[in-house]
Amino acid sequence: MNKTVTGCIVTYNNMATIDNAVGSLLKCTEVPFRLYVVDNGSTDGTVEHIEKNYPEVTLIRSGGNIGFGAGHNLIMDKLDSDYHVIINPDIIVRDDVIAKLVDFLEANKDIGMASPEIRFPDGRIQILGKRAPCIKYLVASRMRGSGEPGSILKEYAMLDCDLSQPTDIQNATGCFMFIRTELFKAIGGFDKRYFMYFEDSDLTREVNSRCRTVYYPEATVYHEWGRESKKNFKLKLVQINSMLNYFAKWGLK
Repeated sequence: MNKTVTGCIVTYNNMATIDNAVGSLLKCTEVPFRLYVVDNGSTDGTVEHIEKNYPEVTLIRSGGNIGFGAGHNLIMDKLDSDYHVIINPDIIVRDDVIAKLVDFLEANKDIGMASPEIRFPDGRIQILGKRAPCIKYLVASRMRGSGEPGSILKEYAMLDCDLSQPTDIQNATGCFMFIRTELFKAIGGFDKRYFMYFEDSDLTREVNSRCRTVYYPEATVYHEWGRESKKNFKLKLVQINSMLNYFAKWGLK
């Protein structure tokens, strides 16, 4: 396989998870792969740990907490790969998931972006939105407890569909997004109006206006999902602001 892949992780005080993310990606990925880490001003030793333990990683200091999308956009002019993957610092891979996604998109030229199956580290499937966000889905997600998802969340996550096969989706989660580099650059990366949250939904809509986004269950990543916006009031306000920006741009449907 001669196709090249770049990846980017944006960090902000992610020392608790960054080693598993970077270590597993470098260990499992056998295709030509260059990993960037953009640090948004961490003070917990993240930068020093990356510098000491992963000299093969290209580390970029953003100079401050500029947000998720803006951090990823910092490397746009450096990307010369065939494919690019947007990765959260709390992702773990256990096999060469990147090679699987390359093969999938190589065999399906009309697909611009792929989203893998996403599970908790203990193997449980994560219930994540795959239809475009709307008010009823977001309210249901906010109100969900620790039990089984209700009918609205099941609809949001497309659990009413056969997800054992590749499936077109309207919403790919930002924890792991595999996209054609040329397409990512043509879109201009992430929309600057989002500091954090909803930038993944926005990017999916931009992709789908040009080609297809597909959920691919043959590739699996593991996500230590913290749902921080439910615990942190400031992050909740950031999420609300991003939601308003999203609906202002795309409407309520």
